[in-house]
Amino acid sequence: MKNFLRYTISLGLAGVLLWFVFKDIDLAAMLSRLAQADWRWIAVSCTLLMGAHLARAWRWQMLLEPLEHRPGLLDAMLAVLTGYFANYIIPRMGEVTRCGTLYRLERIPVNRSFGTVVAERIFDVGVLLLLIGLNFILEFERLRDFFLGFFGNKVPADQAAAGTSGWVLGLLLAAVAGLLIVIFIFFKKRNFREKVLANGLVQKIITFSKGMLDGLLSVRKLRQPGLFALSTLLIWVCYYLVSYVLFFCIPETADLGPLAGLTVLVIGAIGMTAPTQGGIGAYHLLVGNVMVLYGLTQKDGITLATFIHGAQMLFMLAVGALAFLVVLFRDKKTVGEEVPSAP
Repeated sequence: MKNFLRYTISLGLAGVLLWFVFKDIDLAAMLSRLAQADWRWIAVSCTLLMGAHLARAWRWQMLLEPLEHRPGLLDAMLAVLTGYFANYIIPRMGEVTRCGTLYRLERIPVNRSFGTVVAERIFDVGVLLLLIGLNFILEFERLRDFFLGFFGNKVPADQAAAGTSGWVLGLLLAAVAGLLIVIFIFFKKRNFREKVLANGLVQKIITFSKGMLDGLLSVRKLRQPGLFALSTLLIWVCYYLVSYVLFFCIPETADLGPLAGLTVLVIGAIGMTAPTQGGIGAYHLLVGNVMVLYGLTQKDGITLATFIHGAQMLFMLAVGALAFLVVLFRDKKTVGEEVPSAP
């Protein structure tokens, strides 16, 4: 029921955003223009996207290696692809699905692999923040005008904002006070502490947390940090080129320069964080509007955003579904073949 509600709400949000983006767009004319695109560049883009996922699987291998787990590159790649496939079905389910798939294929504990995925995300967020800073330095005036125009009319009134802040602050203070009381009782009352620690659910949470912490800290024990940095660089270079090469598919966007590609990467990455399937709707809204700053009409900007997002989504759904089927019909690794855990 929880997953059903999550899916329904995210799908509804995506639908509202798509309606808002396309309500003034002639869809038949847009589809006709997309049909005339140079589809050879799509093949290049899809190849680069597979390269990014391959580099991600390689980097994941390096994070798991200090934990004495060494999954095959193919298995790591299958897990990555099924994770992205799951994200297009239920938002934020990709990481869990990815780790569950690796457990099925390699019997690597989910808590440990999930910790390494969290470490990966921290690095990716760091790279994205650097790219956002670089993008603002190189395109400050354009992006300033975009964000001021996009969010300028959406800031709440001072009074409403103050009232909301008061409620939020009150709830936070109440939550902190409650947490402090529980911590005080936990450390001062031995019987209470022993009962809590003896609880089966608490023990499972502690065990899972320890394994996740091991995975998270695996980055401190990297055996080849230079290759780890190289794989991260390859991932983001491929991400940049995946969108940039698609500029050449449409005559109206063929003359956009490399900085426009950087802006699409940054703004698109922000849009992809929306709680919708694959960033549907939010990506179209943000990228479609920011392209106006580069001389495109809003219609051409939305066409470009639809083309980039649609090409990636359809390709990942096809490849992810294929990876899911391969995993489904492959024999699971037996307990006797289980990869040894780290001491």
